[in-house]
Amino acid sequence: MTYLVGVDGGGTKTAVIIASDKGEELTRFTVGPINYNGGDPDSISASFTEMFRQITLYCGHLQLVDHLCIGAAGISNPSVRSLLEQQARDCGYAGPLTITGDQETALYGAQNRLQGIILIAGTGSICFGVNEQGQQHRTGGFGHLIDDEGSGYSIGRYLLALLVQSADGRIKDTVVPELVYQQLGMTTVQEVIGFVYDKGTTKKDIARLAPILTTACEQGDAQALRLAEQSAASLYELIVPVIERLALGESPIAMAGSVLQKSRFVQEGLERRLALGYPQTRLMMPVKDAAYGAVILAKFKLWGK
Repeated sequence: MTYLVGVDGGGTKTAVIIASDKGEELTRFTVGPINYNGGDPDSISASFTEMFRQITLYCGHLQLVDHLCIGAAGISNPSVRSLLEQQARDCGYAGPLTITGDQETALYGAQNRLQGIILIAGTGSICFGVNEQGQQHRTGGFGHLIDDEGSGYSIGRYLLALLVQSADGRIKDTVVPELVYQQLGMTTVQEVIGFVYDKGTTKKDIARLAPILTTACEQGDAQALRLAEQSAASLYELIVPVIERLALGESPIAMAGSVLQKSRFVQEGLERRLALGYPQTRLMMPVKDAAYGAVILAKFKLWGK
């Protein structure tokens, strides 16, 4: 028996699926992160070593792996792609290897096929699509400093903006500051400013505030409801160019990331916009995950179908 291996390289952990050469999932496991965007090279090397140790243990020999596919962030940078390939080769894998963006493997897993659209709104935001002709288009995903509107980071940042604007009198009658103070365990604007500009505070720390939006919306907070609509509008703007350029106006759109899957106010706002602009499409939950999407791509590379 020979095998396919699909890898979803995340920033906090890496999911690995070993499948038959026909794509049937046999086993899965996780190792540490392999993300070179801010990742520690020694930790990444340790993750690869453990990953290939487990692959060898299950398959018996790396020569029995027909194709290995890695979906990872940052591979538009040629050096990242080269580093990932070198790690795999240093671990003794000499077989066919595909390295692609994690948005591509996420799409294939979510749609359980090699075409369609995925909209991801977690800490960051990105939309990616592939049509029947294999043409691809991506919008967003350029980082929190210049992009990522509608993401968890963006929502967290605006919630913090509402807090300071409420404190100095620019806005009134919002429950958001109280909810932010409560989650952060703070009581003053000065403490919050210290948290925001502390060198140890990351974009993920800001994004963790995003669930406050749902709580505030459930209480009928006008500022929060406005922010939910604004976030939905930003995500809709990501979808439009993908639909238009790839002629995918009837394709269901897979949702990924905590903002879309857990914030019903943002999701409902997006659904209303899609109903007006593209009534033939709809939002859907992912069928499978990104690690299995990597298996699907590996299977295509092996069999060409």
